[in-house]
Amino acid sequence: MNRALLPTVVCLASLLAMDAAMGNPVTTQSQTQDTQSAPLGRSDSEQAASWGLTGQEWTRFEQIQSGPRGFWSPNLDPLTALGVEAQTDQERQRYAELQVALEAKRAERELAYQNAYTAAWTKLFPGLLPIQGMASPPPASSSVMSRQALFVEDHCQTCTDEAQRLQSSDTAFDIYLVGSQGEDERVRSWARQAGIDPVKVQRRQITLNHDRGRWFSLGAPGPMPATFQQVNGQWQRLD
Repeated sequence: MNRALLPTVVCLASLLAMDAAMGNPVTTQSQTQDTQSAPLGRSDSEQAASWGLTGQEWTRFEQIQSGPRGFWSPNLDPLTALGVEAQTDQERQRYAELQVALEAKRAERELAYQNAYTAAWTKLFPGLLPIQGMASPPPASSSVMSRQALFVEDHCQTCTDEAQRLQSSDTAFDIYLVGSQGEDERVRSWARQAGIDPVKVQRRQITLNHDRGRWFSLGAPGPMPATFQQVNGQWQRLD
C-alpha cells in the first residue's frame, strides 16, 4: 500500500468504527431521498391490500381511528370502521360486502383447523375433555358475532344452572372456572358435575378454560355466575 495513503485510510477506518459504536449507520443521500419520496409505506400498502382496500382508504381508516371513533372503539377493524363512518350508501355497501367475504374465508379456515384439532385430540387423548391451558390464547371470536364467556366457581348451583341453560339453547360459549389453580382435573370435574356435553366440548362449541386472572382483570362486581361478551373489542357484562 502507498505509504502516503496510509494516514487517510486509518482516519477513515476510525471514523467508521466510531460511527458504528454510536449506533448510527452510514446513510447515503440517495437512500434518504428514496425513503422520503415513497408516498405510501410498504407496510401500509400490504395492510391495505390484505383488507381489500386502496391506499387512500387505509389513510382514511387511520384518520377515523385518530378521531372520536378511535376513542369509542379503539380495536375496531378497518372494514367496520370505514363502514360505520361511510359517507354514502354505496361506500357502506362496499365495505359490508368486503367484510362478509373476508369473514367467510376466515370462518372456512378456522373450521378446517378446528376439525383437524378435534381429530388430533380424539386420536391422542380419547375420552379426555380438552382444557384451554394457562398459556393458551382465548378462543377466536368473530367481530360480527362474539362468543359468550361464562365465569363460574366451585360449589355454585346457580353457575351450574346457567351453564346448562346456555348449553340447552345451543349457544357457543366459553366456560372459565375461577380459582382453578391451573389444575385441569378440577375443570373437568366441574364440567362433569354440571352436565356439560363432552361432544360439544370436543367440537369446541363449548370450551373449558382456566380463568387465568380474567375475572379480576375485568373488575366484575357481584357474585358468579357472570356472562360477558366482547362488543367492539370491549368486554360487556350481559347478566
